[in-house]
Amino acid sequence: MSDSHRGSCLCGAVRFKTHGALRGVVYCHCSQCRKQSGHFYAATNVANADIVIEGTESITWYEASAFARRGFCKTCGSVLFWKPRDQDYISVMAGSFDRPTSLEGECHIFVGDKGDYYSIGDGLPQFEKSTPSIPVAE
Repeated sequence: MSDSHRGSCLCGAVRFKTHGALRGVVYCHCSQCRKQSGHFYAATNVANADIVIEGTESITWYEASAFARRGFCKTCGSVLFWKPRDQDYISVMAGSFDRPTSLEGECHIFVGDKGDYYSIGDGLPQFEKSTPSIPVAE
């Protein structure tokens, strides 16, 4: 996987560049992710020190819980980030990266809360809630 990736929101008001390795894509099926995105989240993450975000004045942060906030473009509405309060990383929506991404799926979390209108058949590991390596709100 390349050490540098670029991405943006739909309108380009928010742009970012990452450095270093990205985690595999985690698909989150919790009700918050489904309600915000209209389906489920597909996100990687990067250390806070390894991302540069331009256009931060165009990001609206929604305090989804005491654990994390969700960032989206206030101009076009693109869902971009999920930021836990007490962690040193930020999750970035996989679809917001420019291609090629070299990203690969890693697992599905909160499958016990997934929508009833689709099935998961990609063979990746599935977790009722989360895994010990992926801190999430309970």
